[in-house]
Amino acid sequence: MPFIMEQVMFFNKLEICLNFVDKCPIMSITNLIKLEQQLNKEIALLLKRSSRVSKNIEVKPNTTYNDFLSNKFLIILAIRAGVPYSLFNLIQHYSPFTETDWADLLDVSQKTLQRYKQTSQHQFKPSHSEKIIEMAEVTNMGLQVFDTMDQFKHWLQTPNFALGKINPMELLKDSYGKELVIAELTRIHHGIFV
Repeated sequence: MPFIMEQVMFFNKLEICLNFVDKCPIMSITNLIKLEQQLNKEIALLLKRSSRVSKNIEVKPNTTYNDFLSNKFLIILAIRAGVPYSLFNLIQHYSPFTETDWADLLDVSQKTLQRYKQTSQHQFKPSHSEKIIEMAEVTNMGLQVFDTMDQFKHWLQTPNFALGKINPMELLKDSYGKELVIAELTRIHHGIFV
């Protein structure tokens, strides 16, 4: 019985990976599985380190990246501890944003991001950590709505009538704008068009 369950879990994971490969054709299944494993590992390390700071929030030992994004308490814990560059780097590769976009979203120079990269032990301060996780949430929702990463990126860069004829990428610079973008993605996902 455990062997059968293991196979079912493998095929479910493979199906998710195959769906994502369609969304991001640059990534092979092997690379996608590695990326997912690295994200899960980085989240586990971050939450382990963070849970020492706050004993009030329960952290399950096998928390995945997707579990993390759906739990606001874990997100708060991670923001307060500071996102390490290693996790940011993985999120950056998983998102439709360029390094220039990230510098703009975080309100830092590209040289600053390069310095963070060179000292990979660096942790972002809470305000930057919050923005990084917000963009991870937007990316996660965008990939649920659009067929490909290219379509999602195109949508982000196109003025949107429901968003006051502003392109969603512009709105992502602050949290209120991010909430508007998430709300619009949710409406699209549910087939509600304004």
